[in-house]
Amino acid sequence: MFAVLGVALGVGSLIVVIGVMNGFSSDLRDKILGVNAHILVSSVRGGIKDYHSLADQAEKVQGVTGVTPFVYSEVMLSNKHGVKGVVLRGIDPESSRTVLSLWDDMVAGSVDNLVRENDLPGIIVGYQMARRLGLDVGSQVNLLSPSGSSGAVGFRPKVRRFRIAGIFKTGMFEYDSSLGYMTIPEARTLLGYKGDIVSGLEVSVADVEKAPAVAEALESRIGSFGLLVRNWQEMNANLFAALKLEKTAMFIILVMIVLVGSFSIVNTLVMLVMQKTRDIAVLMSMGAEASGIRKIFMLQGTLIGFIGTALGFGLGVPVSLLLKKYQFIKLPSNVYPVDYLPVKLEMLDLTVIGVSAMVLCFLSTIYPARRAASLNPSEALRYE
Repeated sequence: MFAVLGVALGVGSLIVVIGVMNGFSSDLRDKILGVNAHILVSSVRGGIKDYHSLADQAEKVQGVTGVTPFVYSEVMLSNKHGVKGVVLRGIDPESSRTVLSLWDDMVAGSVDNLVRENDLPGIIVGYQMARRLGLDVGSQVNLLSPSGSSGAVGFRPKVRRFRIAGIFKTGMFEYDSSLGYMTIPEARTLLGYKGDIVSGLEVSVADVEKAPAVAEALESRIGSFGLLVRNWQEMNANLFAALKLEKTAMFIILVMIVLVGSFSIVNTLVMLVMQKTRDIAVLMSMGAEASGIRKIFMLQGTLIGFIGTALGFGLGVPVSLLLKKYQFIKLPSNVYPVDYLPVKLEMLDLTVIGVSAMVLCFLSTIYPARRAASLNPSEALRYE
């Protein structure tokens, strides 16, 4: 009984923890790829002038689903409630709809409100920034650009007034507290860009896992001196490598729990051999072969492992599904990149967990089975 419970608890814990690790990694990836494109084309010279022709060529690459230009810089946003650094991104509202998740993340206002109204251009800010500075749709703010002019009193930054056109919420504190969007022409004007120039192109693909292959095809098609093509795996390699390592470490640690359960199977079978020594000797004296005795105990131990594994699946899978549906475990959004405990069950992981548990349970039957098969009937029945 204790052996079954040990295996069941180990398997159930393993299913829940691996599901949480998968969900955390998948949710984090989706949020990052919602704000950032799957592939980024930039210039080492500081800007791209012929981006219209580059975008047309990029759209012809197999696997590409959308291409949009962008302008990137850092500015300061201020109002009567304080000052906040902003990562400013100029976007094209038309083409970026198929690349970014901004439309789905809006909680107030609209991306269409970026169009200039009453001589004031619009800007979309994150939910956390809006809370900190007391901003709402229609509020007015000042943006300070690093581009400016030198006068008698020294360098003077460029200051322009904007209105809040919308507020978005991705669920990631880093983005919601520091990111802002406006149209490319307004961003160029604020940053003092000369001519029709952008910082780069953002490219979305049909299958995010094939982004490296699409990036290679894209680089071979539009690659030239001064252009840099990077995919999301390259730009976030350290983060996802750390998550993969953490998942592997948790798997190894929790397998140890299953291993403890398998040792309980060893103890159970050894005790059974000691209790049934006379019966085993009688069977062997009646002609039972050692291989048959060995198979009996191996089958019994494997059956215990199978029942424990099945109970573990019956415990772990429902708990994981409940966590996924109701999200009753909340996390502080200013500490973690998500505000709830995400869960994602994958068939490959469930298969590996089930097979690993059964293999450990089977291996634990070898010693007791060999001990039972090595009994000498005459020695066992000498004092009977």
